[in-house]
Amino acid sequence: MKIFSIFGDPVSHSRSPLMHNSVFKNLNYPACYTRTHLKDGTKLKETFFSLGLSGANVTVPHKEAAFNACDEVRGFAQTVGVVNTLINENGKLIGYNTDADGFMYAIEEFNNIKKILILGAGGTAKALAARFKQEDIEVSVINRSQKRLPFFDDLNCKTYTWDTFKISEYDLVVNTTSAGLKDELLPAPQELIDQILDATQYAADAIYGKLTPFLKQAKEKNITYKNGADMLLGQGVLANELFVKAQLDKKDIKYHMQKSFLL
Repeated sequence: MKIFSIFGDPVSHSRSPLMHNSVFKNLNYPACYTRTHLKDGTKLKETFFSLGLSGANVTVPHKEAAFNACDEVRGFAQTVGVVNTLINENGKLIGYNTDADGFMYAIEEFNNIKKILILGAGGTAKALAARFKQEDIEVSVINRSQKRLPFFDDLNCKTYTWDTFKISEYDLVVNTTSAGLKDELLPAPQELIDQILDATQYAADAIYGKLTPFLKQAKEKNITYKNGADMLLGQGVLANELFVKAQLDKKDIKYHMQKSFLL
């Protein structure tokens, strides 16, 4: 029996155990998936191995700590320095990033996306910005402070703090901050959020399982919006493929994960 988990702070809200266990149970794969509440990201590697895990997912705020914990990082995660999926490969911790492709899957139904504004500058924002740039999408990033913005400057994104922000027209605005996850906060001051939502066609939030204050305001303005459920599904399918080393059919993984959202 293989054991998998998700690391985060908070983590009690996570649907990942339901999603992955649905796959394991229905496809008769000998594994189970749990939650691990981790406050100190520097303890991730020792905790991973002390629990005897075969793999794990990582959510906020530990995705960059997960990158630093890895013995080897592969694929897109190398580009962004952010890891959300971990694999135990012969006692070595191997890191991947499935967030970005999961999000691309989530916004497929949004048409003609050429300009995106990202709210926040953490691990999820880094992954999405780098992936958007690969698709030749014009990316702007707004964050409370300047500290995390140089990464995005290096990607040739337009970057702003709350104090320096200059409004433009956007096709999509994405909240990648944790605002609204366990509170009723907005990802930026109300005045900025009003300006931003009035200047976009679509809105999305990486948070799932609730209508965040950000999406509530998008809804009030009759903006087409999505929460993070489709992103969660997209990244989850890719992560599960890594967990089972492609021994299960991707279509079957997706089918049973989708069904778990009805539970």
